[in-house]
Amino acid sequence: MKHNFGAGPGILPHEVLKQAAAAVVDFNGIGLSILEISHRSPEFEAVLDEAVRLVKELFNVPEGYSVLFLQGGASTQFAMVPYNLLPSDGKAAYVESGVWANKALKEAKYFGGVEVIATAKEDNFKHIPKDFEVPADAAYLHLTSNNTIYGTQLHSFPKSSIPVVCDMSSDIFSRQINVADFGLIYAGAQKNMGPAGTTLVIVKNDILGNVDRKIPAMLNYQTQIEGGSMYNTPPVFAIYVSMLTLQWLKAKGGVPAIEKENNAKAKALYQEIDRNPLFKGVCVPEDRSAMNVCFVTENPEHEKPFLKLCEQKEIVGIKGHRSAGGFRASIYNALPITSVHVLIDAMQEFAEKNKA
Repeated sequence: MKHNFGAGPGILPHEVLKQAAAAVVDFNGIGLSILEISHRSPEFEAVLDEAVRLVKELFNVPEGYSVLFLQGGASTQFAMVPYNLLPSDGKAAYVESGVWANKALKEAKYFGGVEVIATAKEDNFKHIPKDFEVPADAAYLHLTSNNTIYGTQLHSFPKSSIPVVCDMSSDIFSRQINVADFGLIYAGAQKNMGPAGTTLVIVKNDILGNVDRKIPAMLNYQTQIEGGSMYNTPPVFAIYVSMLTLQWLKAKGGVPAIEKENNAKAKALYQEIDRNPLFKGVCVPEDRSAMNVCFVTENPEHEKPFLKLCEQKEIVGIKGHRSAGGFRASIYNALPITSVHVLIDAMQEFAEKNKA
């Protein structure tokens, strides 16, 4: 058995993979593959309707919000958000908490003014910026809820008089949130929700239509809402697997149940990092992510031998991002706590073999 700590595309539930594999050959006994049915067929419309319904149920999405399954990943949302929400003579407020937040604010500059109201760049993003003022005259406040590369996470969200936009790509459905606190949430599916290929958007309808620029149809939220996520051919398979994953999550007890599991996994792993003399965490403890646990060896010469030990124990995806180094254990929803304990056992074995 492989223990998949990959940062993304991330681990999916085994039973979801089995269902999806069967559907690639024969979807629901209709004699056609999920890969070849029409997106306008009743069979796929039922899939999309169920996926949207599950998002609304699992997140208690209020009335007045639309749920979309789009394409282009979160990176397309970096531009789509300001295209739709930022007037050319206005400004948006951005919190720069990591690489992806930085990429998002760079895209926004093509459409209007950008005010970086807080940044953690000066310490290589080892903390979440706090105690910032949100300008009341900004079109929206943009946040990134979890930073995969550096292992930091917002554990609470600021109250704001302006719409809050949040990139939740790497912790969507991992914990409870109040959707009503946000104007727009977006997330690439490939961490907790499904395979790469679709992007979830939850948008409050009344924040749209306030810019005077012409927006191309594919990049216009209003067009996508009117088309029911099917203005063009949607990513059928990615939406189907996302639907299966959301069904799996509901069967486990929904977001409250998975949040409890995620907290237990993170607590166990961080306790070992703090206890083990050969390893140390890289970000400030109060901002540690429950999704991406980043750490290093106290002695840099131990890095390659530890990776080798992990390989022997079929622990995969543990190497840190190329820009950060060290190790990154991504403990997404589908990763069982048993895999976390395999990693902990490897860390303890490594420490025993390398006693000073």
